[in-house]
Amino acid sequence: MPTAPPAEPSLTNWLIRLPEVFAPWTPEILAQLGVASSTPLGPEYHLIRLADPAPIRQSPASPFLCWNLPIQHSWPCHPPKMENFIEKAAQTLLKKFGPLQPQAIQMGPLQAGAPDRYYKSLASNLRGRTLQLFPNLSGSAPAEAQDPEKPTLFCLVGKEGLFAGMQSPRLSNGFHPGGTKFVSQGAAGTISRAGAKIAEALHYLKLHRPALPEGSHWLELGASPGGMTSELLNRSYRVTALDRAPLDRRLDHHPGLIFTKADVATFHPPAGTVYDALLCDMNGDARHALRQVIRLTQFMRPGGLIVFTLKTPGAATFAAVQDAIRLTLRDASAAPLSLISLTHLTYNRQEFTCFFES
Repeated sequence: MPTAPPAEPSLTNWLIRLPEVFAPWTPEILAQLGVASSTPLGPEYHLIRLADPAPIRQSPASPFLCWNLPIQHSWPCHPPKMENFIEKAAQTLLKKFGPLQPQAIQMGPLQAGAPDRYYKSLASNLRGRTLQLFPNLSGSAPAEAQDPEKPTLFCLVGKEGLFAGMQSPRLSNGFHPGGTKFVSQGAAGTISRAGAKIAEALHYLKLHRPALPEGSHWLELGASPGGMTSELLNRSYRVTALDRAPLDRRLDHHPGLIFTKADVATFHPPAGTVYDALLCDMNGDARHALRQVIRLTQFMRPGGLIVFTLKTPGAATFAAVQDAIRLTLRDASAAPLSLISLTHLTYNRQEFTCFFES
């Protein structure tokens, strides 16, 4: 009797988001994920087919994905030309996902930063109508009030159609559809864009652990000109800021701030000082910066939080950036620091934000 041919592996559909800064390396990233086929949806999203979704979270390419979602329903169409698109889409979502009882419904456009606000408005209106149909769901709670571990119905809509699936915010890597919360960096009185950078990082961190209580003491390395310092102070944290360059004069005499003008490499905290968290966004080689972080963890409480920007200056290839990540994480593990998460956030350039526990 002839042997039956082996069964072909079943393929699943996923929506992934690759930041535009990594666009030149898209073919290498998709290859490492084991993608069977890929369809670009706008400048950052890709609809992919996979035999095994594990590499999305477990491969060396994982840090380059800022968001992901299993696609359990798609409607390829051009919404402006579809009669009663919102009502038809909302009723279909109710029929398919209502019995699954998502904890929340989050919707957004496939091009979040596009100047044409049509799809942002469409996503908002579709969410409003869908919430009317789903019992026991409210649209008033902030996105970060979701349980990071319970499934949410995420939907994205664009000129390519509607794409929806259910997954926990933690597994998708964001409370919002497509990733993290947009934080304006141009508000009046803003010292630098770095303030938005740490605000986004602290929002993201709620996927993994509760926010630090007010009054927690941060040690910030390379703080000048003070954008991140200002954001931490505005959240009622105490900050010891360290840099060879001065801070913005607007931070002078702030009661929650201690500024030390010194080289990070020679800094030693006063006797008896214990920090709750450490922040490092220093420029230059990531492994050199991490050595200073590791040295100063002796002054942190056990389980203290470390927010570290893993920068990759001079890494011009995909392989070189991956090497920088691998070597930095190896050094951190040997320290030992416990990795909470590593991700690419909206305000990162060719760099990554790492969260550790001391």
